[in-house]
Amino acid sequence: MDLSTTYMGLKLKNPIVPSASPLSQNIDTVRAIEDAGAAAIVVHSLFEEQITHESGELNYYLSYGAESYAEALSYFPEPEQFHLGPYQYFDHIADLKKAVDIPIIGSLNGVSTGGWIKYAKNIELAGADALELNVYYIPTNPNIPASEIEEIYCSILKEVKSSLKIPVAIKLSPFFTSMSNMAKKLDDSGADALVLFNRFYQPDFDLDNLDVVPNLVLSTNWEMRLPLRWIAILYGHIKASLAGTSGVHSHLDVIKLMMAGGDVAMLASELLTNGIGRISEILEGMKRWMEEKEYESVSIMKGSMSQKSVAEPAAFERANYMKMLQSYKSLT
Repeated sequence: MDLSTTYMGLKLKNPIVPSASPLSQNIDTVRAIEDAGAAAIVVHSLFEEQITHESGELNYYLSYGAESYAEALSYFPEPEQFHLGPYQYFDHIADLKKAVDIPIIGSLNGVSTGGWIKYAKNIELAGADALELNVYYIPTNPNIPASEIEEIYCSILKEVKSSLKIPVAIKLSPFFTSMSNMAKKLDDSGADALVLFNRFYQPDFDLDNLDVVPNLVLSTNWEMRLPLRWIAILYGHIKASLAGTSGVHSHLDVIKLMMAGGDVAMLASELLTNGIGRISEILEGMKRWMEEKEYESVSIMKGSMSQKSVAEPAAFERANYMKMLQSYKSLT
């Protein structure tokens, strides 16, 4: 059974790629992830705030709609709370490359361009096989047009790409007015892969102390429907590789993403909840399903359920919304 796939030009033995998470912070854990069968791993992110806590450029982006930058700083972890500083992060990538044989994908998380270029280059020099840019930006200023936000993404990608030789993926949120057009813009800007989608962690209210508090909730299976839909829509329309992330918990989830047109399936919540051994179980589940359905390889199934391949392409559009509502029968 041939589970191999290609992601950003990297030849992978299967589509399972653990996404950026605390699992990559320990070398022995990454060894165990490789032993369990993962084809590559995205290292936990190096945050822009770690790189330049007092940067004037970062100040500009963080106050891009905030009333008080000083107040915003109170929400940042202190530097010593980060697991690794920038240069320790580069050393960690180099150590991972020595410890395992699977591709190592570095990760940068931020919103500005200046600080990223130097550190992206250092990640490449440390031996990373590819880089994932996680542009985690929440526009709050109602006076900033969507086109300006989109240009931030494209500018970051172009500047980082121009300084590197390794492939570069960009991890997106789904909150664009025209997701398909944004995907094409990034594709035209040189993205080697689009990772769909970033999960924005929503804050909660503490009503006892009248405070806004962080609230980390791991993904659930149903969240995969959003990346599944958009990968199916984009497949065949852009050159960049497609990675599905958010809500990947089982072998059936991975198979669905491949049939939509994905090149890899990224997961973290399932491994954090149920252990690294789930990788082996998911791979075995894929093999059993493919044997039962007589699929000899992942490449044969790839894109077979995309919008361009299915008998009813409207299933991915508004027509399906109307059909779904009409088919619902009230219990009353």
